[in-house]
Amino acid sequence: MNTDLKDIKFDEHGLVPAIVQDARTREVLTLAYMNQESLARTLATGETWFWSRSRNELWHKGETSGNTQQVVNISSDCDSDAIVVLVNPAGPACHTGARSCFAIEHEEEQSGGLLHELYALIQSRQEERPEGSYTTYLFDKGLDKILKKVGEESAETIIAAKNDDPKQLVAETADLLYHLLVMLAARDIKLDDVRDELAQRRKPGATSAAEQK
Repeated sequence: MNTDLKDIKFDEHGLVPAIVQDARTREVLTLAYMNQESLARTLATGETWFWSRSRNELWHKGETSGNTQQVVNISSDCDSDAIVVLVNPAGPACHTGARSCFAIEHEEEQSGGLLHELYALIQSRQEERPEGSYTTYLFDKGLDKILKKVGEESAETIIAAKNDDPKQLVAETADLLYHLLVMLAARDIKLDDVRDELAQRRKPGATSAAEQK
């Protein structure tokens, strides 16, 4: 790691912009800011620390979500007034759940973005209970009905997978995913909780329960 950063020029607020890139693909993940303390902590811990301008405090990326960023290299530009941080990310960089903050405009085209959009719609149906909505019907019937539908859709997905009809398998999988999201909402489990669990399993040395069997 390049740690020769003694000549970094912090601005009048004591901050320097930090461009975070995936060390493998060089994809730009986010633009954040560091002060002297967050830069020092980043160098000391090997994980990214930043200064939040909105909260006016230090924050450790992934401290609560598990989406940490292992630092591979830090370097400054020719004027020493900006730095590039190469990382190995353990999950999404953006608070929206997108891999990159610069992919937000395309998020609805991505499966993760669509799932978040659908989950938000399901939550609104749960709260507002509009008449004529199938989702409202499920919530009105209660958890047992929702779980029954999850079981039915699981069986139909399995049957579709056994048959040579890719379109039917896609359709049944979509139905299953929808009912799983309804189940999560009914149990007050956020989609981000599932994402965070998957991100935790991606950490070096982590082994899922399934892999242990």
